[in-house]
Amino acid sequence: MAEQINLFQKDEATTPLAARLRPLTLEEYVGQKHLLGEGKLLSRLIEEDQISSMIFYGPPGVGKTTLARIIAEKTKAKFIDFSAVTSGIKEIKAVMEEAENNRRFGEKTILFVDEIHRFNKAQQDAFLPYVEKGSIILIGATTENPSFEVNSALLSRCKVFLLHQLSEEDILGLLKRAIEDPRGYGNKKVEVEDGALEMIATFANGDARTALSTLEIALMGEKGDKLSLTKKEVEEATSKKALLYDKKGEEHYNIISALHKSMRNSDPDAAVYWLARMLEAGEDPLYVARRVVRFASEDVGLADPRALELAVAAYQACHYIGMPECNVILTQAVVYMAMAPKSNAMEVAYIAAAKDANSTYAEPVPLQIRNAPTRAMKEWGYGEDYMYAHDYAEKLTPLVCLPDKLKDKAYYKPTDQGLESKYKARLEQIKAWKEEHRKKGK
Repeated sequence: MAEQINLFQKDEATTPLAARLRPLTLEEYVGQKHLLGEGKLLSRLIEEDQISSMIFYGPPGVGKTTLARIIAEKTKAKFIDFSAVTSGIKEIKAVMEEAENNRRFGEKTILFVDEIHRFNKAQQDAFLPYVEKGSIILIGATTENPSFEVNSALLSRCKVFLLHQLSEEDILGLLKRAIEDPRGYGNKKVEVEDGALEMIATFANGDARTALSTLEIALMGEKGDKLSLTKKEVEEATSKKALLYDKKGEEHYNIISALHKSMRNSDPDAAVYWLARMLEAGEDPLYVARRVVRFASEDVGLADPRALELAVAAYQACHYIGMPECNVILTQAVVYMAMAPKSNAMEVAYIAAAKDANSTYAEPVPLQIRNAPTRAMKEWGYGEDYMYAHDYAEKLTPLVCLPDKLKDKAYYKPTDQGLESKYKARLEQIKAWKEEHRKKGK
């Protein structure tokens, strides 16, 4: 059954650190400057008390619940926390009746529904009439894309706000506040070894709750008013060795380079090892997935066109389920890339074309391949002698599409690797056909 949340817990000794440090005001709230910065939409709505039903969409630990509670406090509304995991239609109707009674007495009710995507269609539909007549202001929170997980009827009545993953700087700020704030360890003296907080911030991967829980576990064995936080204690709290590296430092680039070169050298074992080094160190899986997408065209290309499809699918899957479940998805992707036939013809083609593009930027487009939407353009020769390939049996024409200065240039030079050998044969046929018909045309 839903119940009203008390923002202040009496027994701090048994209350988790993350709950004790939950921000109570917008000033204490960390992150989401794109929504809560000065003059931003959500910030204005809160300040002007113009809140309407909305959905917060974002990864775990970024402050969805906290923001809903701050809004309720700011607008002086009754706040009801409702779980999609433990509640059904019966509980929904009971809460709606309570909210309707509050409305009659002029009191606003904010109904916060965590994990709203877990409600089925019938349960979500039960909110609709109360949202429409203003009995409740519904604030839903979800880690899943609401476009797919929330009924369109309910979604159309809610404003969707995307909350971003917290940065390491944000997490570090929270950890330092936890040590200084009396609600955390401010009444004790905490000695922190250099780099220990950074290890926790990296491990947390943008999740404030994970960061504060890790700090609490690391300090759990410490007694008295003098506490010590060391890297060793962080390792024990996270069950991880000091693999954690600065994501902006040299080691970060060394290891992503090692992964790339291992895949290029068709070494799946090394590729999986370097992948594990990054993920176990707290690297953003989407960063790795983006590099794999690039690799699929830079180092595989048309030697195996499916490589790009699989890389993009891996990125989407990582975005959808996150860590740690997406580790096996990235493993599949990097092993596939390592085993695929290799061709760098795409990169070579672009680099050569870019070099010429930069040195011939003023070279005019040939008249025959310019559009001629006006009569004057036709008189100037735009589109004259253009040959529409679909009008010909071979679907080929001897039309020259490069500028005159570059007409004999060849940028794409296919290799004999994998499927690209077929594209190479096809390209040779095309070029031979065009050469023959250009000679006939002279």
